[in-house]
Amino acid sequence: MKMSGAQMVCEAIIAEGVKTVFGYPGGAIMNVYDEIYKQNAFEHILTRHEQAAVHAADGYARATGEVGVAMVTSGPGFTNAVTGLATAYMDSVPMVVISGQVPLSLIGTDGFQEIDAVGISRPCTKHNYLVRSIEDLPRILKEAFYLARSGRPGPILVDIPKDITGEIAEFRYPESVDLPTYKPRYKGNDRQIKKAVEAIVNAKKPLLYIGGGAVLSNAYEVIRELAEITQIPAVETLMARGVMGAKNPLLVGMLGMHGSYASNMAMSETDLIISLGARFDDRVTGKLSEFARYADIIHIDIDPANIGKLVDVDYPIVGDVKTVVEKMVEMIRPKVNPDRYQVWRDILARYDELHPLFYNDTGDALKPQWVIERIGELLGEEAIITSDVGQHQMWAAQFYPFDRPRQWINSGGLGTMGFGFPAAIGAKKAHPEKTVVNITGDGSILMNVQELVTAAEYGIPVINVILNNHFLGMVRQWQTFFYDKRYSETDLSYQPNWKALAEACGGAGYNITTKEEFDAALKQAKEEGKVCFLNVAVDRFENVLPMVPAGGALYNMLLEHKEK
Repeated sequence: MKMSGAQMVCEAIIAEGVKTVFGYPGGAIMNVYDEIYKQNAFEHILTRHEQAAVHAADGYARATGEVGVAMVTSGPGFTNAVTGLATAYMDSVPMVVISGQVPLSLIGTDGFQEIDAVGISRPCTKHNYLVRSIEDLPRILKEAFYLARSGRPGPILVDIPKDITGEIAEFRYPESVDLPTYKPRYKGNDRQIKKAVEAIVNAKKPLLYIGGGAVLSNAYEVIRELAEITQIPAVETLMARGVMGAKNPLLVGMLGMHGSYASNMAMSETDLIISLGARFDDRVTGKLSEFARYADIIHIDIDPANIGKLVDVDYPIVGDVKTVVEKMVEMIRPKVNPDRYQVWRDILARYDELHPLFYNDTGDALKPQWVIERIGELLGEEAIITSDVGQHQMWAAQFYPFDRPRQWINSGGLGTMGFGFPAAIGAKKAHPEKTVVNITGDGSILMNVQELVTAAEYGIPVINVILNNHFLGMVRQWQTFFYDKRYSETDLSYQPNWKALAEACGGAGYNITTKEEFDAALKQAKEEGKVCFLNVAVDRFENVLPMVPAGGALYNMLLEHKEK
């Protein structure tokens, strides 16, 4: 069938089973938007900023495991989308972003709204394309979706000149993809897996180190099975919260810069790290020369570039986490003695008794940790939680009882303020039956606050809980600890009327200063059926603890902060 390039884009989206696209039109992508107008196979959500469109597609992808799709125009439309691409790239999120470009004849002439999208996006995409011929367009679109979801997932950019979208050609959408230089390995090497199993059986203090790859691989059930049959304790990274489940007795907690004392001590004293889809990020390892000095390392990852990148690995296994752990469970079941690790589990339990996650719930001001815990008590497994970046993000990771993967959606690698609200919109479109709560701060929420209008227009009832301490909280904390309280440009005392702002855009707003007000507001927000702002006044100077100072050893944690 002959059709225009613009029609091909829509047909490819339909063929890939995409139900929702997020975007913002403009001149170079206008032909595609004209075709969107004519179809009803997928829904398009008009965000109020291109960055928000990409974050919303990102949230949709993280909540479902499917490929998120965003669409933007050329020039500033694309540059606005770069932060979204980089956010998805750092966290390995499957996504296809389709951008308009000036006509081929204008590329390189500094034409109106021309920018080198391929050059700019090269460091922050898994792969990118500039379409130079309409005959190549069906193949490129097919490859884009395949690359986004296969192997180590990631965002793909397809940059399409306007004249290509207007040309007519034969459309045959490929049924399969064959890329000779791209062959992800899913099945691990049996010999290496056997060696890893022997190491586990002989270890005295083994530790499951679970990363975001376990979520991407949908490996949580088999990882829980591995933990159960071996009785090996587990720690989760920020990106892996929910894999083990909050009530699992084998879960020690989250590790890293703001991880629990027991988790960080477990990593410091283990004799065998079993790394499942983790990448030994600097926020997890602390000072590398002091990291897990007594441990051999099993590293399972689908991306061979990750293995041995930062730490020396004794048992490298390239493969899909789920597939490899299934084989590992099969091999280890007849060999393992769960009682072997009882002393190790007792040591970690004692560490947790000595220094549990703690906050002092006294005084007039609400404690942000209480707010997080209360959301968990009232909504629990029912909710999907997104967050922005800062203190509120760490408190959410520490204190929310995550029961399943894909319940927790946040920007871990890039640390993007402004991510949470549009990501929540994407998650809610993916799961309209779930309550979606964005836990945010008074700094982060303003970075994409225009999405109030998007959520109100489309009837997307996202609940935004603003933990309002009138500070850029995490930066203020560092200034308190390391800069002698020189609060340079972190005081956010001048603020909008949050309730009026939400209402002006078609939502609902609540100002909250007490526990009783919070309970009532959350209940009402859940029943409201519209986007809501819960402006919660919290203790201005509450800190996120424990804390490993930057560049410090993982075992050297600040457990409290005493005023000088």
